[in-house]
Amino acid sequence: MKYLITIVGPTAIGKTALSIDLARHYNCEIISCDSRQFFKEMTIGTAVPSPEELAAATHHFIQNKSIFDTYTVGDFEKEALTKIEELFQTNDYAILVGGSGLYVDAIIKGFDEFTPLDPSIRENVNSNYETSGIEYLQQQLETLDPIYFQRITSENPQTLQNPQRMMRFVEVCLGTGKPYSSFLNQKKNNRNFTSIIIGLEADRNVIYDRINQRVDIMINEGLLAEAEALYPNKELNALQTVGYRELFSYFDGEFTLPFAIEEIKKNTRRFSKRQLTWFRRKENTKWFDYLADRAKIISYINEQIHNS
Repeated sequence: MKYLITIVGPTAIGKTALSIDLARHYNCEIISCDSRQFFKEMTIGTAVPSPEELAAATHHFIQNKSIFDTYTVGDFEKEALTKIEELFQTNDYAILVGGSGLYVDAIIKGFDEFTPLDPSIRENVNSNYETSGIEYLQQQLETLDPIYFQRITSENPQTLQNPQRMMRFVEVCLGTGKPYSSFLNQKKNNRNFTSIIIGLEADRNVIYDRINQRVDIMINEGLLAEAEALYPNKELNALQTVGYRELFSYFDGEFTLPFAIEEIKKNTRRFSKRQLTWFRRKENTKWFDYLADRAKIISYINEQIHNS
């Protein structure tokens, strides 16, 4: 039996440190699924693990792409599964870590074989949701896929209030030109490993304080210069990222620097809230306080291994 030990949780909660501790304990390697740490031009603003952390355990999918590359979640799924299969040739364990819920899902359970979607579609759907709320997503789905809308309404009405799922349904309809329901009978993706999912959590005030401190550290480490170097390419999809967008607005003269920094903090806090909403829907996730003793977490993992 092969085990993919997966660590999820909001940004700045301590996932990297735990992943390294577990990788050293199980003598295995780490697959990163942070969708912005893939890009080699983005170091400070994406909180890439430090050289010391990277040296403490072997990491994969850290700064392995360029912002000029087209790289989708489907591309990541194929490449990461290939790497995981390779690692399992010589080890029963691997660590998956990251705060990008869509990318975690891609590895653990896979997606239906949708046509690759234009990233701008997701941005547009997300923007409309931010402006108009869940009602926009409900109206879009009812128009684009009335059959599936009625099915959800009668069988699982709470899904209509789940923005992540509703955005996915709408973007698939818009991106493929087909109803989401037309993809549901496709063959499911099988995985030849068992997933053990660990979630890290803390009181909201603690998470927010850690985020604010991290942003201050990023600024002190040179985020402003990093963003300025990337500014000429600010329209690239990879750079539509919290921490960079706000500084681009500063360079455009729309924000003062202090206001841009506060916006980074505010938007990162909002992002962390969305991350928690996404990850908390996973029923098979075991949640631990971010300060939980490592031995307690390892004991839980070993128990799951023993009982599988």
